[in-house]
Amino acid sequence: MSYEMIQTEFAQGIALIWLNRPATRNAMNDVLIAELTDAVGAAIEDDAVRAIVLAGRGKAFCAGADLNWMKTARAMSPEEAREDSYRLARLLRLLYESPKPTVARVHGPAFAGGMGLVAACDIAVASHDARFCLSEAKLGMIPAMISPYVLKAMGESRARRYFLSAEVFDAAEAYRIGFVHELAPNEELDATVNAILGHLVLGSPSALAECKRLVRDMVGQPIDDALTAETVARIAAARASDDAQEGISAFFEKRRPAWVPAPPPAPVSDEDD
Repeated sequence: MSYEMIQTEFAQGIALIWLNRPATRNAMNDVLIAELTDAVGAAIEDDAVRAIVLAGRGKAFCAGADLNWMKTARAMSPEEAREDSYRLARLLRLLYESPKPTVARVHGPAFAGGMGLVAACDIAVASHDARFCLSEAKLGMIPAMISPYVLKAMGESRARRYFLSAEVFDAAEAYRIGFVHELAPNEELDATVNAILGHLVLGSPSALAECKRLVRDMVGQPIDDALTAETVARIAAARASDDAQEGISAFFEKRRPAWVPAPPPAPVSDEDD
């Protein structure tokens, strides 16, 4: 499918989705959000896709919301404004609940809603020049829709600081507080992302989906008889799955499981960075 504000590439099981508004530092508007939602949804539905990568063309990952788009929102009715807000909320939830692993390739600014995109992904890799900011308070706004994902990514205490101060912080701080998982020199960002993708394509698609669901369901649960029974039921179901049978057979037969592609994932790169 052809898009106006994003670009999509597919190679070796990887769906690479580029935010492609470099002149606006990939600021989000209704069109960009709709196209991202469509592309992510299509990647989830495509059995050939093993993992999804979000990246930004030009000098930024995503500078947040397009202020010109926000200006138009002032003329919306309350009902229209609510539906408009739901667009981003649906995209973030789609990323977060994707049964396929999602990876954010972050360089330059990742501000406001851009931080939400990063937080909704499973794995975030940032270049040394990446910068982050929850800038909403300085515009009289709040980071409402992205807050569930940012809180999960950095924790309540740090979120209190950065929600309130709206200060810019660098990649080292993002790594220190656990908001991003890996740092890389700018020239090694693609190699670092591709190394992680190389691990992801080794996992069983069904097991990866269940691992994601397991994390979501287990966090915050008391360790009691009910939880023990639930974990026992889940491992029993996993052992009986076709992927488990294939994986165990492949191990003893010293071969790749059927889901593992023979060549490595194609390189991810942006010559404009």
